[in-house]
Amino acid sequence: MKQVYNFNAGLATLPLEVMLQIQDELLDLQGTNLSILEISHRSKEYENINEETQQLLKDLLNIPSDYEVLFLQGGASMQFAMVPMNFLTEGRKASYLQSGTWSEKAIAEARKFGKVTIGGSSGHAHFKKVPDLSRVKIDPETAYIHLTSNETILGTQYQSFIDTGKVPLIVDMSSDILSRHIDVSNFSLIYAGAQKNLGPSGVTTVIVKRDLMENIPKNIPDIMNYRIHANSRSLYHTPPVFAVYIVNLMLKWIRNNGGVKAIEKRNHQKADLIYSTIDNSAGFYNGLVHLESRSMMNVTFSILNNKIEKLFIQEAEENGFVGVRGHRDAGHLRVSIYNAVTYEQCQALTDFMIDFQKRFG
Repeated sequence: MKQVYNFNAGLATLPLEVMLQIQDELLDLQGTNLSILEISHRSKEYENINEETQQLLKDLLNIPSDYEVLFLQGGASMQFAMVPMNFLTEGRKASYLQSGTWSEKAIAEARKFGKVTIGGSSGHAHFKKVPDLSRVKIDPETAYIHLTSNETILGTQYQSFIDTGKVPLIVDMSSDILSRHIDVSNFSLIYAGAQKNLGPSGVTTVIVKRDLMENIPKNIPDIMNYRIHANSRSLYHTPPVFAVYIVNLMLKWIRNNGGVKAIEKRNHQKADLIYSTIDNSAGFYNGLVHLESRSMMNVTFSILNNKIEKLFIQEAEENGFVGVRGHRDAGHLRVSIYNAVTYEQCQALTDFMIDFQKRFG
């Protein structure tokens, strides 16, 4: 098989070890003579997977005992609506930090349910950096503050988080969960679509503090109610069994590779390698975002002119580098280096970049 280097922004690459284990167990899960694709979600085997996966995440992130771990469907896009439906109650307002496309989508959904204020924005900088957290004013009457920790399209990321005091902080970590150490106790709710760092599409992980769920309105649909899902241990309805199973394998892979701190160290090494190649190119390659807001997950850059940029994409694809074309809304180039992308793959890419510059610079 031709060597392929998968730098897609999501669906993202999975570790080879995980894919081989999926292949090995696909027809017979744990001696049941049934595939994970057809096993009952009410079976003891799946209940064990469900509970073990929750515990694995709790262990890896040191999640305090007063939090619930949920496995839901609908992706982050459903969370854009589910968060305000549960917590933006009548007469209250929510504050959103505006950092790019995904935060804007969350804002648009929230406005369908109630009053939304913009607590901070980097729109004046064309979202090439994250909002300045030191300038965010916190109203103690705010229902919650929401931010998007990593914007995949332009490639910006918060390097630290805001202290909101008693106001609940809710964060979309779809593209950088488990990529670096975080203190879960600083957040009231974290949600993350799995298809970047956790597994395949089809399941969304939610980490929610129990006291946040105490005042959820009773008149919202049960399927959209966090408390219903928490009380049902994520088994209120048929769960995304196959996706949760793969998340289970991914969490074990992270654990077996040194845990979050080891993964974070490797992620810094990968990002530093690619960014240094860009920065040392004497302007042939140019980063698209401000240095202090650079993402460790999504590296975005441009090349001297459109003609050479198109040639770069063509040659990259011919050499097995998949997913380097930038998002349609941003253009240029984007390299996504989530947890499962190896340092060796990043080294191969930077070798190609250096050689390309020698030939066309």
